[in-house]
Amino acid sequence: MTAAMMTSASAMGISFEWGQTKKCFDSNTPPIKLSDVPKGTTQLEVKMVDTNAIDFNHGGGKVAYTGQASLPYGAVKYKGPCPPEGTHYYSITVKALDATGKTLATAKDKKPFAKK
Repeated sequence: MTAAMMTSASAMGISFEWGQTKKCFDSNTPPIKLSDVPKGTTQLEVKMVDTNAIDFNHGGGKVAYTGQASLPYGAVKYKGPCPPEGTHYYSITVKALDATGKTLATAKDKKPFAKK
């Protein structure tokens, strides 16, 4: 029964495009589309990692969740992408948190970014 419930349940998902992010270290997160955010979510925690430079802290932050289908450009301030040379891949992770801070779900998306 548990396996059937797991396969029928929708998993939270996100997707993003760099959109308005035109330059290195743009401090605004790109627009992020959300899907299947779990019931009980009150906050979304957003974090970005350069998968080619894991130790570089791009930061992130939290935003209130009120049922919106997306987060707009600049919803969270952080150190935007800026590979030293060539193209790096950046992973954005969004965690759905309840009122106590418990993680209800996590979703990721990864995109390339070349220095501009």
